[in-house]
Amino acid sequence: MILTSLNNDLRPGELDLINKLTRHPLSENDVYVFSVVLCDNDIDRDFERFSDNALDTLAKLFDGVTGITDHNPQSRNQTARIFSCSTEFVPDRLTSDDKPYKRLTARAYIPKSDASNDFILSLDSGITKEVSVGCSVKKHICSICGKDISHCSHTKGKYYSHQLCFAVLDEPTDAYEWSFVAVPAQRAAGVIKNFNPKGNYSMNVEKKLLTGEEQTFSADEVRELSDLFRSLKQKAADGELYRSHLLKELHAFSALSLPELDSAIWEQMTKSLSIPQLNKLISALEAKSADVFPIKPQLSKTNSAAHSGNTIYQNI
Repeated sequence: MILTSLNNDLRPGELDLINKLTRHPLSENDVYVFSVVLCDNDIDRDFERFSDNALDTLAKLFDGVTGITDHNPQSRNQTARIFSCSTEFVPDRLTSDDKPYKRLTARAYIPKSDASNDFILSLDSGITKEVSVGCSVKKHICSICGKDISHCSHTKGKYYSHQLCFAVLDEPTDAYEWSFVAVPAQRAAGVIKNFNPKGNYSMNVEKKLLTGEEQTFSADEVRELSDLFRSLKQKAADGELYRSHLLKELHAFSALSLPELDSAIWEQMTKSLSIPQLNKLISALEAKSADVFPIKPQLSKTNSAAHSGNTIYQNI
């Protein structure tokens, strides 16, 4: 059965681009078209990243390149072919080291046939989506010293003065294939639709931190630690603001109930108290203050004043 009803987002002019690569003209019903992120400028699992200029060069080199599976260069593994390729910055998105996020996006097609039926279904169902690229580059630049990383003293994945070491891939010379794989080196590489990977590294990161030894963290773990640090920093700021509010309230009640103790003594006594302890002390001082200065309502009923049989209420 040839697929004709699945998603096919063929855009104006794209069929002409596809037919430049075919021996015989194909119609819209003959092809399945999709978008795929080949690679980007974020730090990957191998502690490498493409430079922005490298992505622009790869956009030209990958035009017309075939897609295979598992980097197995056999003709029976050919699945799709790129007919258009370009780079783009994604608004409001940053890399793990806070650079503007840039990606290389390709448009590819698969001829519809009985043989491609299952593969197209796996794309539409989201089972097959991750990809990895095969290419050559001239330069592998160390992020720490700027030299060729194979000739410097730094090691990818390690930290030097809180700075992660990774290789910047630059000056591509060839792009020979792209593959559908189970686990790509670049986390965001894959068919765009429904691609939203999210790893859970909390337990692993916690174990590493608690050892107290020198550790190597992956880019995902570094990103998680950065998010955790920002969250804790905000919570700490909120906690300090709340503590400051409690201390002001505490000093107010202490001035009423224990005026003989000056503020310096109270500050010394309360600086090591926790939030729950401060709240308990405030409650105790509030009760004592109520005994010293009983709270009266703003309007008090007065029995001694009467006029025409009505009760008179006076402001106190």
